[in-house]
Amino acid sequence: MQSPDFSRIKALAERYEPQMTRFLRDMIRIPSESRQEEGVVRRIAEEMEKVGFDRVEIDKMGNVLGYIGTGPRLIAFDAHVDTVGVGNRGNWSFDPYEGCEDAETIGGRGASDQEGGMAGMVYAGKIIKELGLCPPGCTIVMAGTVQEEDCDGLCWQYIINEDGLRPEFVVSTEPTDGGIYRGQRGRMEIRIDVRGVSCHGSAPERGDNAIYRMAHILTELEELNTRLADDPFLGKGSLTVSQIFYTSPSRCAVADGCAVSVDRRLTFGEDKDLAISQIENLPSVKAAGERVKVSMYTYEVPSWTGLVYPTDCYFPTWVLPEDHIVTKAAEETYRKLFDREPRTDKWTFSTNGVSIMGRYGIPVVGFGPGKEKEAHAPDEKTWKQDLIDCAALYAALPAVYVGFQK
Repeated sequence: MQSPDFSRIKALAERYEPQMTRFLRDMIRIPSESRQEEGVVRRIAEEMEKVGFDRVEIDKMGNVLGYIGTGPRLIAFDAHVDTVGVGNRGNWSFDPYEGCEDAETIGGRGASDQEGGMAGMVYAGKIIKELGLCPPGCTIVMAGTVQEEDCDGLCWQYIINEDGLRPEFVVSTEPTDGGIYRGQRGRMEIRIDVRGVSCHGSAPERGDNAIYRMAHILTELEELNTRLADDPFLGKGSLTVSQIFYTSPSRCAVADGCAVSVDRRLTFGEDKDLAISQIENLPSVKAAGERVKVSMYTYEVPSWTGLVYPTDCYFPTWVLPEDHIVTKAAEETYRKLFDREPRTDKWTFSTNGVSIMGRYGIPVVGFGPGKEKEAHAPDEKTWKQDLIDCAALYAALPAVYVGFQK
């Protein structure tokens, strides 16, 4: 296969900006919070068929998969198509679902996180078909995935384990503000339960106050956060207490139960066993003995199709080496298209890469329209030029990658 004609790819991406914009605005208009993605999934399938994908499927979990080519080698692109809610509508200056548009930007819930990536992927598929850019012996899969906001990576556990797809690499189209991203901290959701003994509040010494026991643990958790590992690329591991619960017979009684949720962010070299043991070894936890339990949450919530696919709430750290062929191919594609050096960095937040590379070791590289800071924020927006640039890079990358291997 000859080297891609980068000027033609860019020209087509620019030509298709109005169609990408219309498609993105259509997706924004369809509310698609996690587990309610059916409408947007079917709209994406319709657009994939319209632009000429060879095959379009919706799997049993509800992910939409568009295929180009029929070869045994697999290259995949991923965009999660669920969004968070809109929050307080008073914080928005426009309707988050009707959205808005000007000469440079498109606004609405999901514009950056992460339906803009889906728009770029679908029209990259159109460019690939028109210019014959699918490398011989390859199949390109564009995956619109579900439930990421609820449980990042669950969709790809299903795609790999049940759909039987194992790509050579995956491009995550989460927002990267024009950069090429090659890693992120992992995370896990931890619960700490403390049991106490209730008694009448007039004589608290007769009981064992679970809230007081938890207070000592909370102080030590705060201190533990200050001494977690720090990585020069991904940054520091962290933890924060995100929720607190209690049980008590009444407001006139000693609390007999207290629990907290801990959001733990894992930097390079940290995993679930380390994170759990660090809490179990706190002096206050050891002092509580059998009255305290440290555990990991599980996720067992049905997708929009009704399928339940249980998993631990553990989302492993991953880093693609800077000298990896996928990193180098993405950077070279960027140079050829845009005639400048890329900014190579990492995400602050979590992505489906926690499963694709974190669990399964499949290389992931990121390039997506929009900015991280727009995610989950009111007046969310993305940029039309980002859609153009992303569609161009997605269309060119598979051929550049295969060319690197020769």
